[in-house]
Amino acid sequence: MTSSGPRPVSAALSGAAFATLLLIALMMGANHVAARLAFDNGVDVVTAVCVRSGVTAAVVALIVWRQRVPLALHARHRWALPAIGVLIALQSYCLYSAVARLPVALALLAFNLYPLCTALWARVLYGHRAERRVLVAMPVILAGLALALDVLGAASGLSAGAHWGRIGAGVAFAVAAALIFGLALVLTQHEAGTLDGRVRTASTMALVGTIAFAAGVAQGGFHWPVAAAGWWGLAVLTFLYGTAFTIMFTVLPKLGVVGNSAIMNVEPIFALVLAWAILGQRIAAMQVAGGLLVVACVVWLGLRRR
Repeated sequence: MTSSGPRPVSAALSGAAFATLLLIALMMGANHVAARLAFDNGVDVVTAVCVRSGVTAAVVALIVWRQRVPLALHARHRWALPAIGVLIALQSYCLYSAVARLPVALALLAFNLYPLCTALWARVLYGHRAERRVLVAMPVILAGLALALDVLGAASGLSAGAHWGRIGAGVAFAVAAALIFGLALVLTQHEAGTLDGRVRTASTMALVGTIAFAAGVAQGGFHWPVAAAGWWGLAVLTFLYGTAFTIMFTVLPKLGVVGNSAIMNVEPIFALVLAWAILGQRIAAMQVAGGLLVVACVVWLGLRRR
């Protein structure tokens, strides 16, 4: 949902394009670290999603207006856009809920199951057979994720039951986010792929913000930061998320790069380093190795020729 239109995958990226993609990955990783800082200081998930999505929708809508992007919708778009918006609202809630419960890098690694979920949904809904490369990568990604999550509790020093009692809810939220995001990507490709990506994203973010606002009102109000660090976290996550999307729609199209390039899937690695430096989160060497394996496989999948 970050592409402004279908473009061929370039065999070689320019230095500027590569650096821009890495910058976006860094900002997305830092966005989740800032979110955890906000959550640790009184902000709840609904408030974070509402603020982040509302500001991003306004930024992308301004781009649409300034660039005079056509707003014509086909009949298919009129049902697909609301459906995608609801899915992204659920995905945002689940992913931030995972970030609030797990070390940030582990939450993002579990979420990185979404390429496999995309293949699953494409098979279920549209009868598409998974490519051989996806089938080869699937067990490797799952093995890497098992190492990263320390499924037997070896790195944590706890029994498997005690370890999963501590991380189970966070992992469930992250996997749910991956499943939902995979479905949203498949619907986007097949039902709204002809719509300009800027219009699609402005619409989606506006709907996500509206749903989050309604949820905040329904729960009796929003949970704002109780300390200065929480305000910084909320401001930074909103700034980084909105800025990353703005770069996707203003810079990347000029560089001829598809916005969803797999290079940006190094986000969990950036998050791992930032969470260690800012939040003091540490994971064992075995878990780092598993995370690198997951990221390598996801990048390998994303860079395949189409």
